[in-house]
Amino acid sequence: MCRLSEWAARAVTVLACVSLCLSASALEISNRYRSPRNMERRVRSSTRLIVLHTTEAPARSSLNKVSDRGECHYCVTETGQIYAIVDRDREAFHAGRSMWQGAEDVDKYSIGIECVGYHDKAMSTVQLAAIRSLVAELKRMYRIADQCVVCHSHVAYGAPNKWHPFKHRGRKRCGMLFAMSSVRRKLGLSSKPTFDPDTRAGRLRNADEYLRRVLYGNVDTMAAAYGVAPKPAAPKSAAPKSFVQRPRPKLVAPKPTAAEPRSIAELKARGYVDHGAVTKERSASKIAGAAWKSPRTYYTIRNKVIPGSRLDPAHIEKGMHVWMRK
Repeated sequence: MCRLSEWAARAVTVLACVSLCLSASALEISNRYRSPRNMERRVRSSTRLIVLHTTEAPARSSLNKVSDRGECHYCVTETGQIYAIVDRDREAFHAGRSMWQGAEDVDKYSIGIECVGYHDKAMSTVQLAAIRSLVAELKRMYRIADQCVVCHSHVAYGAPNKWHPFKHRGRKRCGMLFAMSSVRRKLGLSSKPTFDPDTRAGRLRNADEYLRRVLYGNVDTMAAAYGVAPKPAAPKSAAPKSFVQRPRPKLVAPKPTAAEPRSIAELKARGYVDHGAVTKERSASKIAGAAWKSPRTYYTIRNKVIPGSRLDPAHIEKGMHVWMRK
């Protein structure tokens, strides 16, 4: 009986390795960081999403972490190297507290890909090409549509806390660049989700307006790095037989965009007023209302000035002062 069990265990291991090797032969996937927790994870009953993450850390520390904890199925480095972490048909604990279309625990029905890099910084062409190839292969294998390739920001949500007394979208900005049109074009994705099904249904509330505009609006901070599709040239028309000469309009140079204030003195000089400090009883949203995440709202602490649009809700501290115009 023991020999039979041992044989069965070996057979499962061999089949798993064969599966990974088949993928590796086409995509050059390395098993060097395959997770020791792999065989502990149960097999998924379905696969409906591909979730893209950013590690927010360099390759070496990221690979060690995701391998030790079994936190994704694949990890793609800056050089385009793809590592298999957890077997693609097993559950990897990559999404945490998550929901999509009312179904919680996204780990149970998704594949997670960690991409070494940061949510607000461009990635190299080599890395994007590797991600594109991996995503295309997984889409083909699991018959996943483009709009079902999402980023962690799409699915993560936060539990009620002192800042938000309700379940809310906006817990993570992880991977949010993968929702931008310029990046999705690089990944060969022609469509994306156009709205949040869980905030629309009232299951969650939106707590990060900037993130919402990135995920579902037209905010694309990577357009300059990857280029925007050129507009088609207007068709040439025949010259009119006669025309009226009109005076040329006077050209006015555009006003330069003011740099962000870097000190309390600059805030005061621009007409900003200190509306008080964040406390346990008085949250940022209570002080600034709906504008607490606005780029025209600023926070100061320890001589640092932080615009609301770049403020991570998880890093709001007691004693932060909220500055808004009168």
